[in-house]
Amino acid sequence: MISDPKDLLKKNEQLIHSDAKRVVSHVQRQKGEWILHTIMLEDCDVPFRFKRQKKYMSLDGCRVNLTYYADTELVAGMSMEIMKVVRIKRT
Repeated sequence: MISDPKDLLKKNEQLIHSDAKRVVSHVQRQKGEWILHTIMLEDCDVPFRFKRQKKYMSLDGCRVNLTYYADTELVAGMSMEIMKVVRIKRT
């Protein structure tokens, strides 16, 4: 299913879309039946997270288009801001 970011942004006002962001770090790890992906973007201190059922190609150094929203996660008793990725596409 091909999703258009403009359609997603119309449906949900909390979504944010960014184009051509450079990935500095990409980590993949097993979490149950899913693979949890965490990427860090250039000039951004907040991790971006998404899940896939299979491993994904390494995105280190690549430019990506992202559609995401802000969320918080509890880590070691502290609240940490993360970005939940709804759509990611390599440019």
